[in-house]
Amino acid sequence: MTADYGPNPSLFKSYWMGGFEGATHINSTGKRLDMVASTQHDIHVDSDYAMLRDVGIQVVRESVRWHLIERGGQFDFSSLLPMLRAANEHGVQINWTLCHYGWPDDLDLFSPAFVHRFERFVGETARFIADHSNAEPFYSPINEISFICWAICHSSTMYPYASHGKGRDNELKRQLVRAAIAAIEAVWEVDPRARIVHVDPIIHVIAPLGRPDLEEAARATRNSMYESWDMLRGSRDEDLGGDPKYLDIIAVNYYHSNQWEYLTNDRLFWHLKDPRRLPLHCLLQEVYERYRVPMIIGETSHVGVGRGEWIKEIAAEACKALQLGVPLEGICLYPIIDRTDWDNDHHWHNSGLWDLEPDQNRVLRRMINEPYLADLQEAQRLLAQEECKYRPPD
Repeated sequence: MTADYGPNPSLFKSYWMGGFEGATHINSTGKRLDMVASTQHDIHVDSDYAMLRDVGIQVVRESVRWHLIERGGQFDFSSLLPMLRAANEHGVQINWTLCHYGWPDDLDLFSPAFVHRFERFVGETARFIADHSNAEPFYSPINEISFICWAICHSSTMYPYASHGKGRDNELKRQLVRAAIAAIEAVWEVDPRARIVHVDPIIHVIAPLGRPDLEEAARATRNSMYESWDMLRGSRDEDLGGDPKYLDIIAVNYYHSNQWEYLTNDRLFWHLKDPRRLPLHCLLQEVYERYRVPMIIGETSHVGVGRGEWIKEIAAEACKALQLGVPLEGICLYPIIDRTDWDNDHHWHNSGLWDLEPDQNRVLRRMINEPYLADLQEAQRLLAQEECKYRPPD
């Protein structure tokens, strides 16, 4: 790995990472998603991994598709094997997401059975991975606990919970934290070396202009981003069994839409340079000072022509965070290849480093976006400079 690709991380094989969209939930129309299959990553995984090395990426985020693996109490890991073989072949390090929104059809997310089924599934998965890889494993038990709670309790994004999920935010968050803790223990029973990465969005929410009466409510909404991490480390809801050992590595997900006004939900637009936006390095420092654990940016990207400018800004903010003593161990381009919308599979987001174009046989060819690549390389060079070196806090 050349220094031009960025800082030398201590936890991962490369500072820059690639995330393959892996959502598997049932969408608002009742359709089961499988984003790994819809982007044809399942059949192109070997060549997908091979092309990452040319852009300085040796770490990927992948999703284990629970609904394909567990059926009728039996486990079939054939959908996982190609990723393990490709990773071994190309020297790619994988951070496995064990639940990326989707679970088997016969399982109710709110039921007591969910925790026990997930624990068993995770144990079997960790055992299969250990049998097929000697690499130190990284696992993310449940992707974006906070987002799942919003999607199920405040929207119709995930079927069929729009009716009986409403208003059950805290109940669901406790359920998912309980499941995550059980999953971590199941992983460590198989492989005590395993590192645990907890992924959730970071947000900034403010009161609308002229509404000081909403400042407290805006602050409470903003602080909700800490709830699942606090539960995991045991600083709240102690009955769940949280402990600092469970909060191993924090992955923060950050997009242009992660800052907004309370109540109006109007975004603090990045492309318009809204002066009320809080710089990313300030958010990163705030999270680190609260938890004092290693961090990565677990997801970030923009769309269309804004992709390159966004990643350059992310790199500049990461540089500032490193200078402030934030142990930011990596940045994950998510998605690394393009993806369709969850509710409209004809709409491509144009957010990947590689765009996908169907050929005459409907094979999705990977076409690198040259302007985005050039800006990514500029971002990599910035973070490789001495001035962006991590400085441990006093």
